[in-house]
Amino acid sequence: MLQRIAMRMLKSKADADDVVQDTFMKWLSQEQAKIKNTKAYLIQAVRNNCINHLNALKQKRLQYLEAIHWQDIVEKLRETTDFSNFDVEVEVSRALQVIQHRLEPLERAVYVLKEVFDFDYKALQKVLDKKQDHCRQLFCRAKKKLREETEHFNSVLQPKKAALLESFRKACDFGQPLDLIAQLRMR
Repeated sequence: MLQRIAMRMLKSKADADDVVQDTFMKWLSQEQAKIKNTKAYLIQAVRNNCINHLNALKQKRLQYLEAIHWQDIVEKLRETTDFSNFDVEVEVSRALQVIQHRLEPLERAVYVLKEVFDFDYKALQKVLDKKQDHCRQLFCRAKKKLREETEHFNSVLQPKKAALLESFRKACDFGQPLDLIAQLRMR
């Protein structure tokens, strides 16, 4: 029964096992005569220990996310990639702002570590103390949210402005300025 309670709260067999074991170890060190209802005591103790465990994990994740130095990420990108066509700091700063405002902390951590630093799910599991399947789900959610943000941005643009932007991209990327010139001449 205690194992099921811990599993339901923690969603991790290993963590549930540890919490139940710790609860029993504490219970064995208590004076049994003072405990009137052993079952209620153990249930409440497991719940409390699960809550404490979840809070500790949350703090650990927050400390990890706060320890990420975004400027270091920008520097690493600058060193490894040719960004001669645009201002790295401006573009990365915009991207990080979207990520910061659109994603939850854990989604943000999974997304940045996977996309920028090429962490695999096994490494994410170790760093974030989450199952690989959970990390996959968080990554999929993050990608979906960012895709929705892009779609929202594109839908907000007026059709003429979107067409102008697309023409500008073609002119820059493929050296095809004719569409851009036509778009610029239109009202």
